[in-house]
Amino acid sequence: MIHTERTVLVSGAGVAGPALAFWLNRYGFAVTVVEKAGTLRSGGYPIDVRGTALEVVRRMGILPRLREAHIGLRRLTFLDGDGGEVASLHPHKVTGGVAGRDLEVRRGDLTDALYAAVRDGVEFLFNDSIDILDQSCDGVDVTFRGGGRRTFDMVVGADGLHSRTREFVFGPEEQFHRYLGHCFAVFTMRNTFGLSHETVMWNTPGRAAALYAVGDNDDVHAFLNFAHPEPPSDAFRNPEAQRDLVAAVFADAGWEVPGMLATLRDANDLFFDGVSQIRMPRWSSGRVALVGDAAYAPSFLTGQGTSLALVGAYMLAGSLAGREHAAGFAAYEHSTREFVTVNQDQAGEGGATLFPATARALEQRNDMLRNLSAMPSGEGRSAHSALTLPAVGGVGGRQCFSSPRWS
Repeated sequence: MIHTERTVLVSGAGVAGPALAFWLNRYGFAVTVVEKAGTLRSGGYPIDVRGTALEVVRRMGILPRLREAHIGLRRLTFLDGDGGEVASLHPHKVTGGVAGRDLEVRRGDLTDALYAAVRDGVEFLFNDSIDILDQSCDGVDVTFRGGGRRTFDMVVGADGLHSRTREFVFGPEEQFHRYLGHCFAVFTMRNTFGLSHETVMWNTPGRAAALYAVGDNDDVHAFLNFAHPEPPSDAFRNPEAQRDLVAAVFADAGWEVPGMLATLRDANDLFFDGVSQIRMPRWSSGRVALVGDAAYAPSFLTGQGTSLALVGAYMLAGSLAGREHAAGFAAYEHSTREFVTVNQDQAGEGGATLFPATARALEQRNDMLRNLSAMPSGEGRSAHSALTLPAVGGVGGRQCFSSPRWS
C-alpha cells in the first residue's frame, strides 16, 4: 500500500463522507471532514445495506456492530383504499433483499458506527461548511463559513442530494436533477397502532400512506407519498407550504391518514422532498470530486442510496491511492459508473411496484403482490452485487477476490 501525506477535505458527515475518510486515512491521506450540523445526526429513517456494500462494512470492521443493530422487519402489509388487506409478505420479496444477509439499521446507528471507526485518525469540523472554493494548479483554497481559510490538495463533496459542493463546481442542481414524478413527506408519530417490526402501506392511485414500526414500543415513521407531475418548487422552500400541499392531496383519504395529517401539522421532524435522482456526465472537475448522493443519488425507490455511498467511497479512496488526483478520479469513475447506473435503473421497477399512478396499474400491482406472497424468497437482485470489490493490501483480512489490486 502506498502512503502519501496529501490533504483532503470531505464535505459532509453523513454516510459517504465518514466512509471515504476511513479509507483515505488507511491510505495515509490527511483527512478533514466538515459538517454543517453541530453534531452527528441521530435517528432518521431506517436504511438498507446490501450486496457489495456488505463487504465494504465487513472490511471496515463494523459489520458485527451493525448486525447487532439490525432491525429485522418481519412483515409488509398492503391495504386498498378501504383499508382492506391486499397482501402481507416479507419485505425482501418486494425489495429484492436477502434474509439473513442484508442489513436494515437506523441511519443513526450506521453513522455512529462509521464515526467511531474513523474519529481517532480524522479531523472533524462540526457546525461549519464550505463558503468559497478556489482551485489552482497547486491545490484548493477553501474559505469556511466560520471564517477559517485553508488549502487542500483535494476536496470531495459528500454533502447529499442538494450538494452545495456540486453547485460550487459544476453549476445549478437543475442540470443534473432527474425528478421522478412523486413527492414524499416523512415524520414520526406515536405508535398507537399496535405495530411491531412491520410496515403497513395504504394505496389509492397516485397516493400512498405508510406506517413503519421499527420496534415494539418505539414511535412509528409515518410516510406520505403522492404523484405530482411537476416538482412543487415553492413547497421545497417553505415548510408550511409543504404541510398545506400534503394535506390537500390527502384531504379525502381514509384508513389512518386523517390522524397522520393531524400529526403532520405539528411535527418537528418533518422531511419533505421530491423523489429524484442525480445523473451527472462526470463526477469530478479539477481537484474536486463528488461521492454518494451528491454524485449519483438513486432515489429511495431503489433502496440503494446507502449502499452506493459506501461502495463509492471505497472505490474512490482505492482509486486515489498511488495516483495523482486526475488519474485517480478517472479510475474511480471508470470502475464505479456501471454499478451506479444499474442500481439507479432499478427506480422504475421500484416505483411501479410501490406507487402506481392509475387504477389499472394499481390493480396489476396488487395481482403481482398476491403472487409474490405465495413464492419463496429469492437470492436478491443482481444489481445489488454487480460490482466485485478490488482487494486492498493490508485491509480487510482474507483476500479472495478475483479483481486486481489497486496499483
